[in-house]
Amino acid sequence: MLTINYTYRIYPDAIQQDQILEWLETCRGVYNYALRELKDWIASRKCLMDRCSWDKEYIIPADESFPSYQLQQNNLPTAKKEFPHLGKVHSQVLQTTIRRLHDTWDAFQKRGLGFPRFKKFGQFKSFVFPQFKSNPVNGFTIKLPKIGEMPINLHRPIPDGFEIKQVRVLSRVRGTQWYVVVTIESEVSVPDTSAHGRAIGIDLGLERFLTVSDGSFQERPKFFKSMQSQMKLLQRKAAKKQQGSNNREKALTKVARMHHRINNRRKDFHLKTAHKLCNQAQTIFAEDLNAKGLTRGMLRKDCVDAAFGQFLSLLEWVCWKRGVYFAKVNPNGTSQTCPSCLATVSKDLGIREHHCPECGYQTHRDCAAAEMVLHRGIEFVSSQGLWRKETACQVDLSGVLDLDKWRGAGISSREALEARLPLGDGRCHLLK
Repeated sequence: MLTINYTYRIYPDAIQQDQILEWLETCRGVYNYALRELKDWIASRKCLMDRCSWDKEYIIPADESFPSYQLQQNNLPTAKKEFPHLGKVHSQVLQTTIRRLHDTWDAFQKRGLGFPRFKKFGQFKSFVFPQFKSNPVNGFTIKLPKIGEMPINLHRPIPDGFEIKQVRVLSRVRGTQWYVVVTIESEVSVPDTSAHGRAIGIDLGLERFLTVSDGSFQERPKFFKSMQSQMKLLQRKAAKKQQGSNNREKALTKVARMHHRINNRRKDFHLKTAHKLCNQAQTIFAEDLNAKGLTRGMLRKDCVDAAFGQFLSLLEWVCWKRGVYFAKVNPNGTSQTCPSCLATVSKDLGIREHHCPECGYQTHRDCAAAEMVLHRGIEFVSSQGLWRKETACQVDLSGVLDLDKWRGAGISSREALEARLPLGDGRCHLLK
C-alpha cells in the first residue's frame, strides 16, 4: 500500500471562504469542548481519597467512563439537536476533529509531554474530509461536500492507478490563501532502497549550509535575515494600529504574507539542494542531528533560519522518490575525529581547518566531518549487510575498516574507502 500527499492551491469565492471560516470556528468549538470534558474527567480523579479540595471540586460520578473517541463521537448527534449550528458542518469533519484531539492525547501518553491545549480564535487552521464516494477532482476544479466546486491549481497531475482517499483543507496567511492536501493511495508496494553505487556523506553547518565528502559545498542563504529589516518595519506598523480594527488586520496580513514567502523560498531551496545531491550519488549519509536542540542555543536564530530538520526530512523524501539510499549516522565527534587515521583531534568552533598531528591530513573542518559521516555510514551498511551486491571485498569492509589493520598496513581510512567505492574525481567544485 503506497500513500502520498499532494498539496494544491485552491481559489474559493467569497461565499465559500466565509463558509470555510465558519466551519473552522465550529470545529474549534467542538475541539475545545471535547478537550474540556477530557480535562474535567482527569481532574475529578486527582483528588485524594480522604479529603476534598477547598478551592473547587469536579462532581463526576465514579462509574463515569473515560471520554474516549468512540464515546465523544457517539455524542455528536445529541449535540447537534442542542446546538443546531453543528449541523451545518459535514458530519465526518466533526468526527475527524475529535479524532485529531485523541491522536494528540495518545501522542502525549507515549511521550510524556505535549498535553493538548485549547485552540484560540484563528488557531484552528484545517479540517479533513476523510472519504469520498467519487473522485472530487474534475479537470481543474475540486468539489467538496457541502462547500461546492471551486478552482484548483492542479500543477501536478494525479498519477494513474491512484485513488483519492481524503482531502484536508488548509488556511494560510490569516485566511487569505487556501490549500488542499490530497491524500492518494495505490495498491502497489515499493521495496526499500538498498545501499548501492556512489556514496557520499554530508555535513550541515552555518558557515556553509552543506559540505559533501568529495569537497563540494553549498553556501547558506539567509532567508529570514535578508528580509528582517522589512519584517521589522511591517511589524512596527501593525503594532501601532488600533486593536480590532480593519487596518490592523490588513497590516497583520502583510506580516503573515511575508512569513509565508520566506518559508516558501526556504523550502524551494531545500528541495533543489536535495535533488542536486541525488544527482551526484546513489547512497547518501547524513548526521542524525537534534534539530530541536539546535534552536535553543546562542545561534538559534541562524539555526531556525537554516531549518536543518526540514531539510533532512525533505532529503529523505526525495531520496525515497528517486531510489537513492538515505541513512542517518551518529553525529557525536564527527568534527573532532580525523577521517584519515581516526585519531581524536580536538578543536574549538572557531578553528575552521582540520590538521591531524598524527597522520598530517589537512582539509576544511566541515569536509573532514563529511568524510567521517561517510565512513560511519559505510561501516554501518557493511556490518548490517545492506549493500545491494555483496562481493568479497564489500562483505569484508567491516574488517578492512579496522583501525589496527590500517595502522599495521600503513593505509588510511580515506584511502581504503576510495579504493573500494567510486567516490568520483570532483573535489573542489561548487554545487551549481
